[in-house]
Amino acid sequence: MDISRYKTLVFDCDGVVLNSNQLKIEAYFDVAMQYGADEKEARALVDHHVKLGGISRYPKFEYFLREIVKAPVTDAAMQSLLDDFGREVKRRLADCELAPGLSDLRLATRDARWMVISGGDETELREIFIARGLDSLFDAGIYGSPANKDEILVRELAHGNIVQPALFLGDSRYDHVASKRAGLDFIFFSDWTDFEGWQAYCEANQITVLGRVAMLC
Repeated sequence: MDISRYKTLVFDCDGVVLNSNQLKIEAYFDVAMQYGADEKEARALVDHHVKLGGISRYPKFEYFLREIVKAPVTDAAMQSLLDDFGREVKRRLADCELAPGLSDLRLATRDARWMVISGGDETELREIFIARGLDSLFDAGIYGSPANKDEILVRELAHGNIVQPALFLGDSRYDHVASKRAGLDFIFFSDWTDFEGWQAYCEANQITVLGRVAMLC
């Protein structure tokens, strides 16, 4: 693939920039247990999270309350879960593994705009990227929930922040679907994905698969 032809590279965060998918799984489990769920209920939330890879935490916690623990979906309950989850994620992602080769790829694509579009909380993402010295790589911005990836892609295309041709680098079914709807090319990164069945999905959809970002350099 001729990476130099792209004017914009759009990166997912978890599983692409950071080796954080397993850490997010652990955070969902721990937050559910802290809320008072039993182990079965906590694992049900984890299963729901993995099934909806790349999707924001907001609908996942709504599902947890409504369908798993059968509790009212109140503002107070949601805020408690979101606050606890945010603390767990920031603690875990402060020193998790960073994708090798990012700096080399930035040099190789110095004329391209770089952007993060993640299912993670936008404010939290920006704080983590600043703390880890990554924010300067992404000159086109770092974006996340509560807006979903489809909404962000439509918005940033309309604003001219995503310039075509553009490439989405992701590790989930939703990454691929959202990028296709927005008219971006797509590469699936497999080394850190938590998408069960990714091999069959990528083969069926004729998706280019690489292990991790360093393989683009």
